[in-house]
Amino acid sequence: MTSSPSLTESQLRAALLGLAVGDALGVPVEFESRARRRLDPVVTMRGYGTHWQPPGTWSDDASLTFCLAEAIADGFTVGKLAENCCRWYYQNFWTPHGSIFDIGITTREAIMRLKADADLIFAGATDEYSNGNGALMRILPLAFYQVDAPLETRFQLIQDVSAVTHGHIRSAVACFLYLEVARHLRAGLAPQPAYAAVCQAAPEQLRQLAVPPAEIGKFEVVLSGRLDTLPEASLASGGYVLHTLESALWCLLRHSSYAETVLAAVNLGDDTDTTGAVAGGLAGLYYGEAAIPPEWRSALARRADIEDLAARVAAATV
Repeated sequence: MTSSPSLTESQLRAALLGLAVGDALGVPVEFESRARRRLDPVVTMRGYGTHWQPPGTWSDDASLTFCLAEAIADGFTVGKLAENCCRWYYQNFWTPHGSIFDIGITTREAIMRLKADADLIFAGATDEYSNGNGALMRILPLAFYQVDAPLETRFQLIQDVSAVTHGHIRSAVACFLYLEVARHLRAGLAPQPAYAAVCQAAPEQLRQLAVPPAEIGKFEVVLSGRLDTLPEASLASGGYVLHTLESALWCLLRHSSYAETVLAAVNLGDDTDTTGAVAGGLAGLYYGEAAIPPEWRSALARRADIEDLAARVAAATV
């Protein structure tokens, strides 16, 4: 007789599956405009399209999330994460079908630097223009690691994990705010109270962490407490980390099921797989695995491997 999964394992499974399904929903329509999505909205799992991949295929978003999860399962060090990122890019580690078909420019350049210098770990560019969403899209496993550590310790870990590919403070702050929402969802709060709690606490937390005031100001929209009141037309859904965070949280706050949340994210257009993944991870965590439509779960590439990974991470974080 097998034992039931722990709460941590159940939450991990739901988060990882939710992220991967959101990613896979967006892959076939990546780079297509919002106007195009209005004419032809995504309503279920598709295949082929932009990258000519079969239904249920996730992209670099989920791959690099799984690389971080593997590092945690293996006894986390940042060096192990960096190694896994290189294994993914150069050896097809944690790819859905054995090959890479999508990668962001900033992430690719960082991984190439990692490969060229065996002693390099923090390879992410630090200029303001290197604030794509490539760290945010893979950060969710940290919601299950060192969750009771002091604020400064947790933020330093986030900075380190982000800086493997994205070294600017803005990416780290976006990851921190996302993980704070996830932390409250894990504790049982619904999306609206979780978001409100982050908006209340984060400004002082960021000042305590010595984040420059100008950088804190960049998150004014997210931390306004009114993100969900914005009209869709005010949202951008390209590859900029701030825009992805805003759009993903907006979808989570505006909808009341896993399916509604991820479909709304994908149908914003442009960087559809990443917005779907970032929103889908939180929605999976909150609504649970059973809320992910079974036909989407059954179509998902390497589903059994993802579930096994969740179990191994849960065992490593007890």
